[in-house]
Amino acid sequence: MIKKWWHDKVAYQIYPKSFLDTNGDGIGDLRGVIRRLDYLKELGVDIIWLSPIYQSPFVDQGYDISDYYAIAPEFGTMADFDELLAETKKRGMYIIMDLVINHCSDKHEWFQKALADPEGEYADYFYFRKGKDGKEPSNYRSYFGGSTWEPVPGTDKYYLHMFAKEQPDLNWNNPRLKKELFDMVNWWLEKGVAGFRIDAIINIKKDTAFPDYPADGADGLVSCTKMVEEVDGVGELLEELKKETFDKYGAFTVAEVFNMKEDELREFIGDDGHFSTMFDFSAAVLSEGDKGWHTGREVTFEEWRSALFESQLEGQKVGFKANIIENHDEPRGASRYLPAYAQNPKGIKMLGTTSVLLRGIPFIYQGQELGMTNCRFDSIEEYDDISTKDQYKVALEAGLTEEEALEAVARFSRDNSRTPMQWSGERNAGFTTGKPWLKVNPNYVQVNAAEEETDAASVLQYYRQLIALRKSDSYKEAFTYGEFRPAFEDEKGIFAFTRSTPEQKILVAANYGTGEQILELPSGIKKLLLSNNAEIKPAGNRICLGNCDAAVLELE
Repeated sequence: MIKKWWHDKVAYQIYPKSFLDTNGDGIGDLRGVIRRLDYLKELGVDIIWLSPIYQSPFVDQGYDISDYYAIAPEFGTMADFDELLAETKKRGMYIIMDLVINHCSDKHEWFQKALADPEGEYADYFYFRKGKDGKEPSNYRSYFGGSTWEPVPGTDKYYLHMFAKEQPDLNWNNPRLKKELFDMVNWWLEKGVAGFRIDAIINIKKDTAFPDYPADGADGLVSCTKMVEEVDGVGELLEELKKETFDKYGAFTVAEVFNMKEDELREFIGDDGHFSTMFDFSAAVLSEGDKGWHTGREVTFEEWRSALFESQLEGQKVGFKANIIENHDEPRGASRYLPAYAQNPKGIKMLGTTSVLLRGIPFIYQGQELGMTNCRFDSIEEYDDISTKDQYKVALEAGLTEEEALEAVARFSRDNSRTPMQWSGERNAGFTTGKPWLKVNPNYVQVNAAEEETDAASVLQYYRQLIALRKSDSYKEAFTYGEFRPAFEDEKGIFAFTRSTPEQKILVAANYGTGEQILELPSGIKKLLLSNNAEIKPAGNRICLGNCDAAVLELE
C-alpha cells in the first residue's frame, strides 16, 4: 500500500448552520467555527469537513448551490472563510469542502440562462428533454418523491432533477460544463482547501436514452437509482475529474457513494482509485424500508456486526474506507445502533470504541463526541428537512395515521442530527442568543460540552482519550495500518476485533448484550490500554465484560 498523508488522521464533520451562532440570528456561522477550533484540536481532530457554505436558497440546506464561488451571507464572508483557513493551518489542521456537482440550484446563473433560452448553449448544461406521449420523458421517481422531470415553462420540454425540482441535474456530457466545474474545483484547491467530501457523485452518469423501467410503487414510478445502477461508464468521468483537479494538488477526497456495482471497490478507493476514500454505509442501509421510512425495520445486533465486519474485510484488501456512525443525513448513532438498555454514557462510549478503532479513517459528526441523541419533534410542522416531509406524506398515503407517520419519520429524520450543537446548559444550549433555526434537543441540560469538560468520566473526555490512543506514537501504526480481523464472533452480544502488525496485536472488545461475558483470550494480556469502566480488571488471559463494557487490550 502506498502511504498517504491522510491515512492516520481523524476527521470531524461540521454542519455549519447548527454549529455555533456568533451574531444572534439563530444560524451558525464561520466565526463560530473559528471560535471552536481549539476545542476541535483538543479533541484530536485533524481534518474538518464543512457541509455546504456556498450561496444557496437552502431548499435542501445548501445542497442547492446558486454560486460556487460565494459564501452564503448567513454563514459570513469570504474574508471569514480565509481567516478560518489560516487559523486551521496554524493548528496543523485541514479544511475540506463539500463538493456538490451532480446538480446545482435552479437559481444558479447557468439554469436561469437555460430557462431564458431553452434552445441555447446553457440548456445543454442540463438535461432538457421533450416528453413522451404527452407525459414526462421517463417514469423515474426522485429521491425526494414525485417525478424527476419538471416542465420547462413555455415549452414542450422537461428538465431532469434527481433530487428536488429546485436542484436541476448537470449534464456531464457537455465539455464546457465540465470545464466550468473543474475550474471551480481548482479555484478552491488553489485557495488552500485540502480536498473535498463529494456529494452523490455516482449520479453524474446518466443513460441519456432515459428508458422507462417497471414501476416499483403505486405511483407508477420507479426509483431513479434504477437508472444509476443500470448505466455503465461513471468511472471514466470520475477519472477525468481526478486528473483535471485532485491529482494536481494531492487532495484528500471522500466520496458519498451508493449503488456502486460489485467488484468496483478497487477502482474507487484502491491505491490509484478515483477517490482517497469513501464512506462505509453498510450499517446505515440495513434498516431501509422498501416502501419508505415507514417500512424501515429493526436490525439485529448480529446483522449489524456482520455488515461492518464484512465491509472491513472487503475494504482492507484494496484501501481505506471512511467510518461513520452518523452524519447530517442520518439519525444519531447513539439512538440508532444502541438498544434501549445501552442508550447511556457507558453504552455511547462503547459504540465510539468499536467505531473509532476500526480500520479506516474515522469521521466524527458534531456532537457525537458529547453523546448527542435523536430529538423528539412534536409535529411535522416542527421539521425543516425536505426528505422528512416527503416521507411523512408517503406514510400517510400508505394508510398510516398522522401519529403513526410522525413516529415513522422520527426514527430516520435527518433533522435528528441537525439540531443545534449543545455547548452548555444555558439557554438554547449556548448555540445562539437569538431564536435557533431548528429546535434544540431538550436534553441539552444534561448533555453539553461545558458540563462534560468538568466531568472526568464524560463521553467527551472518553472520546479525547480514544482518539489520543489511536494517534499515539506507540499504537498509531497498528490502528492505522494494522490488519483487521473479527474475534469472538460466536459469543452472543460481543463485538470484538483485533488490529495487528508483526510487532503488535491489539484486541478491541465490547459487550452489547445484557449479561456478563468472560472472554478467554488466545494469549496473555500485556496491557489494558483503555476501557469505559474503571472496574474492568483483566487477569491472565481472561477478561470479564459486563453490560456495555468496552476494553482495548495489547496482547502478548
